Amino acid sequence: MKKRSKKYTEALSKIEKGKVYTKEEAIKLVKETSISSFDGSVEIAMRLNLDTKKADQQLRGAIVLPKGTGKTQRVLVIARGPKAKEAQDAGADYVGDVDLLEKIEKENWFEFDTMIATPDMMPLLGKLGRVLGPKGLMPNPKTGTVTLDVAKAVEEVKAGRVEYRTDSFGNIHGVIGKVSFSEEDLLANMDAFVSQILRIKPATVKGDYIKNISVSSSMGPGIKVEINFDK
Repeated sequence: MKKRSKKYTEALSKIEKGKVYTKEEAIKLVKETSISSFDGSVEIAMRLNLDTKKADQQLRGAIVLPKGTGKTQRVLVIARGPKAKEAQDAGADYVGDVDLLEKIEKENWFEFDTMIATPDMMPLLGKLGRVLGPKGLMPNPKTGTVTLDVAKAVEEVKAGRVEYRTDSFGNIHGVIGKVSFSEEDLLANMDAFVSQILRIKPATVKGDYIKNISVSSSMGPGIKVEINFDK
């Protein structure tokens, strides 16, 4: 069994075993049980009643959190001509096409957090799929990172957009802010995230859609949350 640190054990002692907390109590606790020496992220995990073997129950997308993520996102846009200019004007950190793709391929350059591309650039990205895919950096229409409206995409990422995707067990994880955020801001982001997942509930789901919800801080213990959101 993995030995837990003294800090983790102390944090865990603040959480009543088996108890499911209101979202307000859970957010208060997640701040109190943060054990990292840095300003850790606050994450939400949702276990959903999904059969991910069915294509319509594989959820993937993105949402702009109302209070942001607390993290500065470095944005790379692969585009040409007027679209490249739009990306620059919108505040993209890096804009280019073949030059930047070659830099990634030849120099193993990954000084960015999000890649956005116009549809016409996607054939050029094909050979980088094996490099970008595992890092979660491959642009995808479902998450709004393959688009002609590059300015909007850049602005959303900078404003606090987070991506989500179900794993093979039907779980979804997402960042909803930083430990330093106020309880009110974390609650607003949490509500927005859960509301989005509820909004995209597949019509083919039978029975309860959400099985459980928990929140945690970086390296901190998980806290179970009541499922009292609108179903």
